[in-house]
Formats: sequence, structure tokens, C-alpha cells
Amino acid sequence: MNWTLPVVILNFKAYREAIGPGAERLAYVAETVSRETGVTVAVAVQPTDVYRISSRHEIPVLAQHVDPQREGSWTGHVTALALKEAGAAGSLVNHSERRLGASEIAGAVEALREEGLVSVVCADTPRVARAVAALEPDFVAIEPPELIGTGISVSKAKPEVVTDSIARIRSLGLNVPVVCGAGISGPDDVARAIELGTVGVLISSAYVKARDPQSFLTSVCEAALETFRRR
Repeated sequence: MNWTLPVVILNFKAYREAIGPGAERLAYVAETVSRETGVTVAVAVQPTDVYRISSRHEIPVLAQHVDPQREGSWTGHVTALALKEAGAAGSLVNHSERRLGASEIAGAVEALREEGLVSVVCADTPRVARAVAALEPDFVAIEPPELIGTGISVSKAKPEVVTDSIARIRSLGLNVPVVCGAGISGPDDVARAIELGTVGVLISSAYVKARDPQSFLTSVCEAALETFRRR
């Protein structure tokens, strides 16, 4: 993985505004802001939009989910190989809205690693963050599900969840980068997240539904970069 830090990951989910042409528009904005600020901005899109976006834009494109199955007789599964061939840089794993079992998470991380793809494994508690960090993914994303989509940021409402997650991961002797999400809705939330020890954030509705996505994302990236450099 050669992503520079800090990183902002934009999860398009299944919002109407972020599917097909909407995904392309938001990806273009993300690419523009990334180029102007120098911050790594990745977009997590629907599997049907991976090729559409990756073939037209240079920013990292993530899938929102990958299955642990390899190629073979697996109808309806999203494989790491298929994502790689579509141009994906990697995938989210175990998002709170697409949970996996422990063995499935391990299998998905390994499948991504085999294909040279980035794994961003989501965890809802510090205990889970420690457990998934032991798999040595590229990133752990800590996201308390009760704050997702609320506009109440984890970095302000539950900072101890972030710091405890980082401490538990470091107790393993691992330096797996941590990002945080859930309710991140502005530059102050991002700055606070990085002050707590993360290397970036995971944002969804605040970007997808912003009146001016470019202004919003620019402010977020500038806050991330300034705070990361100062830390």
C-alpha cells in the first residue's frame, strides 16, 4: 500500500445521489480536491460502479464489501479477484451495515492481500478493533454504529472509543493505521479525530448529501492535513 497520510475515505453507500452518474460526479469532485490539497481521498462505491469510476479517475476506488470466497462456483459473491479486475484498489470489510463473522473477516482480508488490494476493516468497539488488527489489515476503521448517520461525531461524543481502540491495537505491538467514522460531519470533527491518534476519517452522508460537496471536502482535507502535520 502506498497511500500517503492522512487519508479521507468517502463511503457512497447506496444513496441515490451516489450511484451511476452521481457516483461519477462525486468521484470527480473527490479527485479534484485530492489533487488540490495533496490529501489521499478514496471513494467506496457500489460494486457495479467500481469499473465505471476506476476507469475514469485516478483516486483509489474501494468496494463497500468483499466476500472471502476465491474464484469458483460461488453465485452472487463479490471476490477480491473480480474487484481487482474491475480496477478496485481495495475494499471495506465488515461495515456495520454489512457485517461478517470472524472467520469471514479473516478470509476477506487474506483474499484482498493475495490480490495486492487494500483492506479497510471496520470495528464497532475497541475489543473488535483489537481482534481485527491482529489480522494486520491495511487500516482499521472504528465506527460505533449508534452514531452512524447522526451528525454526532465519534471523535467528540465518544473519544474514548477511538483512543481505547488505538491503545489496544498498539498493545499487540502492531502499527496498523486507524481511521474513525460515524457522525463525522465537518472539519472540526476531522481535526479532533486526528488529534486522538487516527490517520484519517471515514465519511458518508455528510459528503454525499452536502449542498456543496467540493467546499465541504476541501475544508475536511485541509483540516486533516494541517492537524496531521502539527501532531
